[in-house]
Order: sequence, then C-alpha cells, then structure tokens
Amino acid sequence: MSRSRLILIAGFLLATVVCIRLGIWQLDRLQDRRSRNTSALAARSAPVVLLDGRSRNTNLANRRVKVTGKYDHAHDIVLRGRQYRGVPGVEIVSPLLTDGGHLAVLVNRGFVPSPDALTVSPDSLREPETTLVEGIALPIDSGGGAPLQRAKLTTWSRLDREALRDSLPYPLYPVYIRQSPDSGLPRFPRRLDPPPLDDGPHLSYAIQWFAFAAIALVFAGIMARQ
Repeated sequence: MSRSRLILIAGFLLATVVCIRLGIWQLDRLQDRRSRNTSALAARSAPVVLLDGRSRNTNLANRRVKVTGKYDHAHDIVLRGRQYRGVPGVEIVSPLLTDGGHLAVLVNRGFVPSPDALTVSPDSLREPETTLVEGIALPIDSGGGAPLQRAKLTTWSRLDREALRDSLPYPLYPVYIRQSPDSGLPRFPRRLDPPPLDDGPHLSYAIQWFAFAAIALVFAGIMARQ
C-alpha cells in the first residue's frame, strides 16, 4: 500500500475520531441544557416573588416576579436585530425605579416591528410611569452588548450588565423582567412569552456529527480495501 494511501486512510480515521468527539460534546450540552431546563421549570412553578427594593432573594432567575415602580422612559433601551414570527423589529427595555428611585429593574416590554430591525421612536411607546409589572425574571449577562450610536438613536445588541452599569445613573437588579402578555396592555410593544424550555438543536447536531463519523469511517474502509 502506497504512503499517500496510508496518509489518506489516517486522515479519514482522524476525521472519524474528531466527529465522534464533537457528537459526544453535543450530547453533553444536551444533558446540561435539560438539567438547566428542569431547574428553570421548578423556579417558574414556585410562588411569585414581590420585588420592593428590600428583597434579599438573590436567586431570582426564572422566578415569576411582581413589582410596582415608576418607569424612567428617558433611559429606555432599544434592542436591535430582533424578529417575531418572521417580522423584523426591535425590543423595548425600560428601567423601572423602585425603592424611592434608589434601585431599578429593567423591564423588557416586548417587540415592536421595524423594517430594518433598528429604527424606532421609543418616545411614541411610552406608558404610564407608575405601574405594576408581572413577568419572568431572567439574568443579565456581561459582555457583547456595547451600545451602537446611529444618528440620534442608540441601540444595543443585548443587555450587558457591565455596559449598563456605566450608562445608567442608578444600580440595577442582577435580573431583568420579561413582562408577561396581558390583554389590558397596549398592542405595542407586544409582550413576549417566556423563553421556551426545549432541547434546542443539540440532539440534531449530535446525529449529524455521528453521521459524518460513519461516512469518514466508510471511506477509510474503502480506501483500505482498494
């Protein structure tokens, strides 16, 4: 057997091992996701937490929460590049001041259509400043969300805890509220359901990698027999 053929067979075998390892990695991610989904489902089934500025509950992720406060629409946040049922748009996030204005919680008030998924007038979407908000508390991550300035509109790709700390004049809860749909609220922003607790794409990715491994192994066998 020629040296070039041996190298080719070794390459197919190496590809087989790599694809199997990637398939196992996707299965590990699937297991981790299912574990987190189980915890999130338990949290969403727990009693509603009342946020009043004096709450000492630090484990709020995926808890149903309720808070009364005053919107600071002067610091509304526009999340660009969103879509809802195939329609491009943005999401509007408003700080809700609690504890006499010394602490705020961000409220994702929902989706607004926008042809370029960027341009919107937040001032036209203001709501009564003092309000009761109910929804699901979700963590605010750090990194990757620095604001973008275009003309007179500032938009964000995502909520970024570190960047928000520098742009808002008051401290924030470590979570934001994804406000629940309610027929008594305005049509837009359209309130969004909680993020789904599903398996995501990991199982299909794992199957694909194992299929690639099988194909590479078959080619290695064919080359060895010739």
